[in-house]
Amino acid sequence: MTDGTPPRLPLDWIATALRRERARAGLSLSELAKRAGIAKSTLSQLEAASGNPSMETIWALGVALGVPFSALVEPPAPAVQVIRAGEGPAVASEQANYMATLLSASPPGARRDIYHLRAEPGAARESEPHIPGTVEHLIVSTGRVKAGPRGESVELGPGDYMTYRGDVPHAYEALVPGTTFVLIMQHV
Repeated sequence: MTDGTPPRLPLDWIATALRRERARAGLSLSELAKRAGIAKSTLSQLEAASGNPSMETIWALGVALGVPFSALVEPPAPAVQVIRAGEGPAVASEQANYMATLLSASPPGARRDIYHLRAEPGAARESEPHIPGTVEHLIVSTGRVKAGPRGESVELGPGDYMTYRGDVPHAYEALVPGTTFVLIMQHV
């Protein structure tokens, strides 16, 4: 958005996830609303992709359904995903000046290794494929980096996020001195 405010979550993501998870749990609208402590009409509106759900409402629904918050707000992701600084699905709190932007949810049974990396311009760091099922998540702290699978690399700046398969050849290349980023390797 041009005013610097992160975009709100598209309501159709939440509606689709709520209907899917409520059906999976075998709950009626009334029963889920009761368990979450919200009005049945509120839940009905959310499943119809209308209304303006707060973070607290989505959390309550997640708890009542036995699923993580992220299961109700995470959009389907393409093979390579980039979230630029200030972008991404955001949910506001009713209780404080607080905004949460989900970058990535950990799937069940996943293991993650987290690295803080510093890179300088010069040769790119070429990486051969990791074990099958590896996914990498990269968040730039300072500088600029070009990263991603061969033929799909993207230039990123401070605050940008990217995810891609780590079980294919990929590379990281610092474009300015003092580039730092966080790398999370997820193994399933």
